Amino acid sequence: MNAAEKALVIFSGGQDSTTCLFQAIREYGRRNVHCITFLYGQKHGDEVKVAQKIAAEQRISTHKLVDLAWYAQVTTNALLDSAVEISRDADAGYPNTVVDGRNMLFLLVAAIHAKSLGIQDIIIGVSETDFSGYPDCRAAFINSCNATLNLAMDYAFRVIAPLMRLTKAQTWQLADELGVLEYVAKNTLTCYNGVIGSGCGSCPSCVLRQRGYDEYMELKG
Repeated sequence: MNAAEKALVIFSGGQDSTTCLFQAIREYGRRNVHCITFLYGQKHGDEVKVAQKIAAEQRISTHKLVDLAWYAQVTTNALLDSAVEISRDADAGYPNTVVDGRNMLFLLVAAIHAKSLGIQDIIIGVSETDFSGYPDCRAAFINSCNATLNLAMDYAFRVIAPLMRLTKAQTWQLADELGVLEYVAKNTLTCYNGVIGSGCGSCPSCVLRQRGYDEYMELKG
C-alpha cells in the first residue's frame, strides 16, 4: 500500500479532531486510518478516555496513546495546573489555556510515529478562523512545522489541517455532511471542565462550541 493512502489523525476526542477522524475514514477508508492521542496532564484528562472509546467504536486500525505527563515540569498554565482558574484577561495577549509548544510537540511525536508506520499524511484539527488566540493553530505555523519535519526526518510528510479555514459553525456543517453531527454533539469532549457533550456551558471552549452550533442550526433552519 502506498504511504499516501494512509493517514494518522492527532486525536483528542474533541469536536474538531473527531470531525477530522470521520472525514479521514471517508477519504482513506476505515482500515487505513490510525490515531494518536496525548496524555499531557491536562485538567480535562477524561478526553483521553473519550478518544479511546470513539476510536474503538469506529474500529480504527491502531490507536497510540502517548504519555507526556512531564509537560507540567517545563511550563504551567490553566490546563495543567488545577489551582489556576481558566480565564482570559482582556489585557493579556493570549488566554491562560495556551499550552506553549503543544501542537509543535504533538506534530513531532506524531510524525515520528507516522514514519514508523509508513504514513505520510498527518491530520490535525486546528483552525485559525476560530483559533481563540492560540498561536500554534495558525496556517503559517502548520506550514512551517511541515517543512521542518520533512527536513528533520528526510521524509515527505503532509500535515493536513482540514478545518484551518472553517468557522466553528462550518465545522458543525462538515460533521452534518459526514452524517455524524448528532454523534459528535453527544460523544465528544471539548469542555475544559471535562463535561462530555454540550459541556459545562461556561468555559471558553464550551462557549465557542455552542455559539458555532447555534449559528449552524440557525442557518440550516
